[in-house]
Amino acid sequence: MALWNRVQGLSTPAVHFVIAAFLETSWERGDRRLLLMAFRACGKSTLVGLFCVWLLLKSPDVRILVLSADLPLAKKMVRNAKRILEKHPLTRHLKPAALDQWASDRFTVNRETELRDPSMLAKGIMSNLTGTRADVVICDDVEVPKTSDTSGKRAFLRERLLELDYILTPDGTQLYVGTPHCFHSIYAEKPLGEYGEAQIFLEGFLRMVLPVLNARGESVWPERFPLEKIRAIEKRTGPAHFKSQMMCEIFNIADGYFSADQLGIYQKIIDYREANGRPVLEIGGRKMVSVSAWWDPSFGKDGGDRSILAIVYTDEDGEYFLHHLEQIKTDAKSKDDEATQQCKQVAELAARFYLPSIALETNGIGKFLPGILRRELAAMRLTCAVCEITSNKPKAVRILESLDAVMAARALHIHGSVLRTPFLSELEDWRPTGNRGHDDCLDAVAGAISLEPVRIKRVMTGRGAASWRGVQPHTAQSEFEV
Repeated sequence: MALWNRVQGLSTPAVHFVIAAFLETSWERGDRRLLLMAFRACGKSTLVGLFCVWLLLKSPDVRILVLSADLPLAKKMVRNAKRILEKHPLTRHLKPAALDQWASDRFTVNRETELRDPSMLAKGIMSNLTGTRADVVICDDVEVPKTSDTSGKRAFLRERLLELDYILTPDGTQLYVGTPHCFHSIYAEKPLGEYGEAQIFLEGFLRMVLPVLNARGESVWPERFPLEKIRAIEKRTGPAHFKSQMMCEIFNIADGYFSADQLGIYQKIIDYREANGRPVLEIGGRKMVSVSAWWDPSFGKDGGDRSILAIVYTDEDGEYFLHHLEQIKTDAKSKDDEATQQCKQVAELAARFYLPSIALETNGIGKFLPGILRRELAAMRLTCAVCEITSNKPKAVRILESLDAVMAARALHIHGSVLRTPFLSELEDWRPTGNRGHDDCLDAVAGAISLEPVRIKRVMTGRGAASWRGVQPHTAQSEFEV
């Protein structure tokens, strides 16, 4: 590295020695799962290109696959390695005589073994990799906004990266190079429980994280990034982008409005009991005083709107508990029609969660559902009110009005079961304007929060009879003389 910089008439900053030492020491020690996260413009891709050349110098038979978010980005590293091989005094002998082995996206050095795959190959992460084999896979900036700005793209990216196990030789090396671009990042260093993760995506990888500022607040490359320049970058790009790209911290830089870290996660179940002759409903020892349920029905096909029921409790301190979020589905083999199937499921949830009323959004198909729902509630001997609501506000306005202040105050808690629904993905991807994708879960939760707290009386009979908010029945004297 230092020799190459001298050939180029450049000096070698201390931060480059740190990165080079990490790569060389890890390789010599036999560490084959590596992650290098370093701040933007620190030259990490150039250094990884030098690392690839160093590997080819040590073992010309090694096969290196470079993957990036798109092919042009991957080709940049391959071209950089080619130029180094051509000009570096220690590697010029590796350049082959045949020009057909010296292309822009792939090249093969002089080697004794006849192998089908080139010495170095560039590919986009979404391209076809079937039949490719490699001893080293470099994942250079595979996570960028275009591959991670929606939950669907993040899931697809992970699927593609898991396929690398079929490309890599048994004792091969994987090296990830990049910076995080979303909260649910492949580079996260701890499992994100709110996404139902039991372990991080890069479990077992040896990590080097190199932010532009060290623990003392000093620049790690003061010659190129003095403090005044660093502060100017932070001011120009904004705190979230700066923390993500320059400090290598997990932040969503796509200007998402809500953040999952504003939520509280709990696993406690409902505790309904009689205490001193009075019904009490608690969650995790906290007394609940009201509940609201919002059903936004739909009979949409796959890919369309979903039928969602959201149930939110409120405690004595005004904290909100999103305890259950249900996607109401139907079975084509059932003897009941779709409307009846959905209403039966909602009635069962009303009994299960001691609901005194359900708000049913009657826009569109919801107009004929209240009667069917009341019929099913009566069949289960549940006295649960059905409140017909016609929403005149746009979804975006309702979501903002209901969730903005509550989440800013960190007053919204969600049950662990909600993690298995699309709620978190919708929350992170949601934008006040523009293309927001699916927001059915968000809309139902916003509707439930927007309702005035329902003070539950003893309005249910049979299953789920409850007046757990503390209101007691009173028998009035009716025998008196006029």
